[in-house]
Amino acid sequence: MVKPFRLLVILFLVICAVLSFFPFFLMLSTSFKPVKEVFQISTHLLPQNPNIDNYIRVFRESQIVRFLANGAIVTVGILLGQLLVVIPASYAFAKLSFPGQRVLFAVVLAALVFPRYIAAVPNFLLLSKLRLINTYAALILPFIGSPFGIFLMRQYFKQIPSEYFEAARIDGCNLLQMLSQVLIPLIRPAVGAFAIFSIVTHWNDFFWPLIVVQSSNMYTPPAGIVYFADVEAGTNWSVVMAAAVVIITPLVVTFLLARRQFISSLTHSTIKG
Repeated sequence: MVKPFRLLVILFLVICAVLSFFPFFLMLSTSFKPVKEVFQISTHLLPQNPNIDNYIRVFRESQIVRFLANGAIVTVGILLGQLLVVIPASYAFAKLSFPGQRVLFAVVLAALVFPRYIAAVPNFLLLSKLRLINTYAALILPFIGSPFGIFLMRQYFKQIPSEYFEAARIDGCNLLQMLSQVLIPLIRPAVGAFAIFSIVTHWNDFFWPLIVVQSSNMYTPPAGIVYFADVEAGTNWSVVMAAAVVIITPLVVTFLLARRQFISSLTHSTIKG
């Protein structure tokens, strides 16, 4: 028999799930509606005359494929750069001892507190001097260092017994071999979780591309959909919703493919007894 408190918790979670899912349901439903249905006074949740004309118009009249390609290049580039920096840095903070270690880690923690918008102007001025504005480098380089990633990976490294590293050194592993053959397999759940956070964050980033991008063919998906809505779609919200569905689909697919890794990172420790 289900206890009353447990039943209330389940009911609360179901309500939260419905409220969270409803905007996405409405977006998907609207994307299949003719524009006349969207502005009807008695709007139905489901389309009365569903069609895919809005999706056809998105692919015909917008640079949606280019926006998606830009988003993929930027998010993958940022993720690879972050992993190259975050994994060695977090290993150093967790397992090595060097002067100023606590101070540097305090600086990393402080960077988690300050909003990234504070660094927007200095980053823009630096990229401008380097003549990197309106390039993929301008979209990728400012995010290579990730304080959140360093903190997350460090916590996982802390759980790994030092005997693993000592055994690897006895076997003749250098630092690069230790990172690639010993550490990365052990922290795979953390890498998977961080990859999802990174991809979702930078795929959905609207602020920074709007600053450093000057031509429409360099827009990432969020900036691209706003540009399409302003220039092409106008008040045709059915087409705008169709574009939004196309843009979020890669994120949904990515999460579904990596959901086990993500859940594992949140519910299990790195080392199993």
